[in-house]
Amino acid sequence: MDATFWALIGLIIFLGILAYVKVPAMMAGALDKRADQIRNELEEAKKLREEAQQLLAEYQRKRKEAESEAESILSAAEREAAVLREEAKAKTEEYVSRRTAMAEQKIRQAEADAINEVRASAVDLAIAAAEKLISSKVDSNASGELFNASLGELKTRLN
Repeated sequence: MDATFWALIGLIIFLGILAYVKVPAMMAGALDKRADQIRNELEEAKKLREEAQQLLAEYQRKRKEAESEAESILSAAEREAAVLREEAKAKTEEYVSRRTAMAEQKIRQAEADAINEVRASAVDLAIAAAEKLISSKVDSNASGELFNASLGELKTRLN
């Protein structure tokens, strides 16, 4: 009986002890737990993505509504300007130019307000969604740097 035989016997005893203590079962349990955790994280990310898509669709719908409202305001203002032109024939030229300028100013302001409101809402939503997603995936140091970079990039793209 040489050293190789005793090494084989020692290996068999060691493997028997591992099986007796149930080390493979503990390893399998730990791997199953990790797989479940990853699966849960993937499901949560999918839910967040679906929510973000729904919010994006909602804000796109609101933007379209705002655009159509701006168009109706524009057409109403154009009708008002036509009426003012008819009345202006009886009045002085100064009155006509003053009222037309005022109507155009209102139109520009209404359009600017509608666009700014939609942009502000979209920015707030994007920031909130990004912050929620990043805070769940990134540590605090990297989170701060990533958030600041994303916020700056988002602002430049919207303006």
